[in-house]
Amino acid sequence: MSDRSHPEDRPNTIPWPPILLVGFIALGFTLGRLVPLGWPAGMWGDLLTGLGLFVIILALIIDVTAMRTMAAAKTTIMPHQRSDHLVTRGIFRFSRNPIYVANVMLIAGIGLFAGNVWLLLLAPVDGLATQKLAIEREEAHLEARFGKTYRDYRKKVNRWI
Repeated sequence: MSDRSHPEDRPNTIPWPPILLVGFIALGFTLGRLVPLGWPAGMWGDLLTGLGLFVIILALIIDVTAMRTMAAAKTTIMPHQRSDHLVTRGIFRFSRNPIYVANVMLIAGIGLFAGNVWLLLLAPVDGLATQKLAIEREEAHLEARFGKTYRDYRKKVNRWI
């Protein structure tokens, strides 16, 4: 079954973003054990750990806010299911993909908190993979479903931030 059969039906058959998120976190910790990279000690390490905790909390707030906004609009949060409504309010006024922004932030935040450089390196890789495997297909789905309304929204709001 092809992921690109009918963009109006649904963007994907596989929910790529959560798979990528968990996969890159697991890969980062595995690489951290197999090939540990240096991490600052003392005050700098403590500051980075604190920054990591802040980024994790911010990412979770963005996630919950976006999910609540989507639930209020009565549309799915599942990236492989058909969107019933175009959500353009709330946090979606600032990013067309706040959950994916939060996913990248979460990987980086965990990397900072755990002192794992591999996670910091994998965070942008997650963003690129999410764009290719999910966002581009979701954009085609939204354009097929909502036409000019989506195109106008896309002109006003950035894909990421």
